[in-house]
Amino acid sequence: MGQRIHFVIDPQGWCCMGLIIFVWLYNTIFIPKVILFPHYEEGNISVVAVLCYYFCSLFCIASLFRASVADPGKLPENPKIPFTEREHWELCNKCNMMRPKRSHHCSRCGHCVRRMDHHCPWINNCVGEDNHWLFLQLCFYTQILSSYTLILDFCHYYYFLPLKKENWDVFVFRHELALLRISAFMGLIILGGISRLFYTQLMGIFTDTTSIEKMSSCCEDISRPRKPWQQTFSEVFGTHWKILWFIPFRQRQPLRVPYHFANHV
Repeated sequence: MGQRIHFVIDPQGWCCMGLIIFVWLYNTIFIPKVILFPHYEEGNISVVAVLCYYFCSLFCIASLFRASVADPGKLPENPKIPFTEREHWELCNKCNMMRPKRSHHCSRCGHCVRRMDHHCPWINNCVGEDNHWLFLQLCFYTQILSSYTLILDFCHYYYFLPLKKENWDVFVFRHELALLRISAFMGLIILGGISRLFYTQLMGIFTDTTSIEKMSSCCEDISRPRKPWQQTFSEVFGTHWKILWFIPFRQRQPLRVPYHFANHV
């Protein structure tokens, strides 16, 4: 079953996502042009380093686009409630629709989302049950790409041998210092912010608690016994195969875990 497309009309979200795409394009275009390709041609780095950079860049942009357009778990207007699970559903006081427990109403999107974690303007979408795994991949590969970029910026000046075949008539070489300073500045800002967010997300999965539940003091399940971390991660990523947790080019198959299991493990 294919993943449903979900598009949020929000100018603020478009601006935030556009800024992320600009930073990605900047580093994907200028870093290889200024550092990777010249040093590869002169034998200072191997082709593996170039390929790894592009793989990280590809996985980062793929997880960004998939997280932004994936249905986070929007509830249909007339959901079919299984008879055995009716006691685990509740009425939303904002849209007057029945929803499973641990769902939340997003005021920006205007509907309820299953196991909603938060609404993220940087992907212009909610982070919920069906796209949480893509959001985690985005955070992970953004950290990898930012760290890789900072390492290349540092090595270009303090470790690699000076380039001998530079064409100083080319724009990127005439303004090389300014371009790399901008790259390093953006890398530090993004790495600092995304690392804190990624840590918060990991702790939430370890404790089986969403960001909204952490901020709510009235959540009835906040003190429930915790499941093993392998189980909580498998439920988020939709598979027990850990290698698949790192691949954004796949379809997530939900693991059907009975509600009572989450409360009596």
